[in-house]
Amino acid sequence: MTEPLIFERSVSGRRGYRLSPSDVPTCSITQLLPQDQRRTEVLPLPELSELDVVRHFTRISQLNFSVDTHCYPLGSCTMKYNPKLNDRVAAMPAFAWLHPFQPADQLQGILRLLYELEQLLCAITGMSAFTLQPAAGAQGELTGLKIIAAYHRRKRRRRSIILIPDSAHGTNPASAALAGFQVVQLKSGMDGLIDTQELRARLNSNVAALMLTNPNTLGLFERQIKSICALMHERDALVYMDGANMNALLGIARPGELGVDLLQLNLHKTFSTPHGGGGPGAGPVGVTRSLERFLPLPRVRRVGKRWVWTEHSEASIGRVHGFYGNIGVLIRAYIYIRTLGREGLSRAGCHAVVNANYLKKKLQDIFPVAFPQACMHEFVLSLKSLKAQGLTAWDVAKRLLDYGFYAPTVYFPLIVDEALMIEPTETESKETLDELAEALRKIACEAKEDPQLVSRAPHRMAVGRLDEVKAAREPDLRWNPASVPTAVAH
Repeated sequence: MTEPLIFERSVSGRRGYRLSPSDVPTCSITQLLPQDQRRTEVLPLPELSELDVVRHFTRISQLNFSVDTHCYPLGSCTMKYNPKLNDRVAAMPAFAWLHPFQPADQLQGILRLLYELEQLLCAITGMSAFTLQPAAGAQGELTGLKIIAAYHRRKRRRRSIILIPDSAHGTNPASAALAGFQVVQLKSGMDGLIDTQELRARLNSNVAALMLTNPNTLGLFERQIKSICALMHERDALVYMDGANMNALLGIARPGELGVDLLQLNLHKTFSTPHGGGGPGAGPVGVTRSLERFLPLPRVRRVGKRWVWTEHSEASIGRVHGFYGNIGVLIRAYIYIRTLGREGLSRAGCHAVVNANYLKKKLQDIFPVAFPQACMHEFVLSLKSLKAQGLTAWDVAKRLLDYGFYAPTVYFPLIVDEALMIEPTETESKETLDELAEALRKIACEAKEDPQLVSRAPHRMAVGRLDEVKAAREPDLRWNPASVPTAVAH
């Protein structure tokens, strides 16, 4: 379970590859760089053979949890298996070797794909138009908020408040604040849904929009969504839907038909791109017809039999991403949607909901479900009863690693005490869900019989509990020669 540092495997003089002698005239480094920009000592890089390097990084990769090797039930993250075929298609030379500065005449294939992807997303969501530029869900949120600001500015008024339920995704308040809005939080009702009385009390002439997540982070569908949208529209305020949980709505509901004015989709969650560790992602934004003129530029348009870029719109909020977004992610999404088709997408949405409700049913006698009504694609357990044994949701999450399961999301949403948020996704089998439920059942028994076993977990990993707070608050990324083993440094 241990693997030495690559510096510790270094052997002086060992090489993995040597270049042929240069056949062009050489030039001294002293002619290329001034003295103050040249090193005075040789950089102590590790020296290894190709086999040493391959084995080192392969061993390290085998210490990781991943969707390809383990069940990864992170709530709200939708860490599901994605077909390798989509990766292979996105890596085809005809796509991979394109350059964004090529003229449109040489890009007809990719422009057609992007145009058709926009149309497919419109069909899935019921929106009128999409931009594919935003590179992540949070950037999609920011794009939507800039459109909201432009909409009200066009009407010669400045509205400064965004209403956000406490059951929304955590990035929503941050995006609203970054866009220059004031955030006013709405408390959920006893059923975990938006309290319409609370909404009425907060709604005034300074409210620009309501920003809700649907299904929300409790895994619940906002049943009053049409009434909520109508209430907002009475005051000419907009409804923004965080569509990161669209996995649960595929083939079941179209936000545009529910009254939603704009939303972002996380293609890397719902439409097939392996993600995690910060990327890659894509957060296209869809809008109603009345908001289409505010979309970022450029946009792909069909003129006769050709696809072209359109660069002009006096109402556009402008470019939000270099070139046209994360093209590799967009290609994967297109392939995924075309492969599954209408029936396949609908089945995926239904399976996500069935899996979540099946697992919730199996676990509800082990740990209380925060909101026991039928859920959509995810649900939240409350592990507050473990406090009597001096244990937390964090302890259970760490112990799950010993059983071969990556931990669900912990301590989110914040409105649930000792929250454990589980999203099995549509790609996990019944057998895997049964194994996860059994692992949690065993951990619940361990918590009663031997609390220290749980509190000191994990026991079978390469490392124990790291000081993650210190690592996040005090990152030390400086090059420190003293940290390199002496034998390598000399």
